[in-house]
Formats: sequence, C-alpha cells, structure tokens
Amino acid sequence: MRIGELAARAGTTTRTLRYYESRDLLPARRNSNGYRTYDEDDLKLLRQIRTLQDFGFDLEETRPFVECLRAGHPEGDSCPASLAVYRRKLAELDALIGELRAVRETVAGQLVRAELARDELAADALVPGGPEPGCELGGQEL
Repeated sequence: MRIGELAARAGTTTRTLRYYESRDLLPARRNSNGYRTYDEDDLKLLRQIRTLQDFGFDLEETRPFVECLRAGHPEGDSCPASLAVYRRKLAELDALIGELRAVRETVAGQLVRAELARDELAADALVPGGPEPGCELGGQEL
C-alpha cells in the first residue's frame, strides 16, 4: 500500500508517517518509481506507535516496541527492552499521581479555609442592624 492508504487506515497523516520514517521508526521501501510502499506489518508498527503515544509515551519510548516487532515477535511488548519501558513509565506515573494527590490536598485545604472565611464574614454581617441574609456584602451574597 502507498503512504496515503497507510495513513488513512491508521488514522494519521502522511506528514506523520514521513516524520516517523525520518526518525527510523517506520522505514519505507520504495518501488521502481520512487513511491513509498508499506505492508500489513508496517500498519502493525504504526498502530503500536500510535497506541503507546495515546497512553502518554513519547515517540522515543516507542522504539523498543517497534524494534521488538521488527525482530519478528508477535507483540511489541514481548521483549525485555519493552518491559523496561513499561516499568519506567509506571514509575513516572506513580510519581505524578503522588504529586497530584499532594496538589489535591492543598486545593482541598484552600477550599475549606475559603469556605470558613466566607461563613465567618457572613456571621459577622448578621449583627443587629446589619444586612439581611440574601443581601450582597462586598459583592458576595450572604
């Protein structure tokens, strides 16, 4: 198949395929008139790259999976180098999850403090002769 057909079948662009070729991830064979030609194995390589990128892997992290497929393995993640990439990615994700949990706790604490401050402001405003509930005080409704 030619580059346009491969791009269409994989849901990507010919520009992307040329970029992958320039990075030696998806080498193209050329026919006698110079057109790039691809086969089902190339489609499998491309789908592996795209799936991993959808999962957050950067392009270079896909290389061991591609090399595993090129070596004739049935799956790109059946080689030790691919498994090592999975392990590194999991460690990165675990660290990121930890950071996000800490940020979430900080934001939740800020929300609690802000709500308490708002409630105290509202209680202070309910002194005799003060504004009625439902009135605005400083741009905020009580």
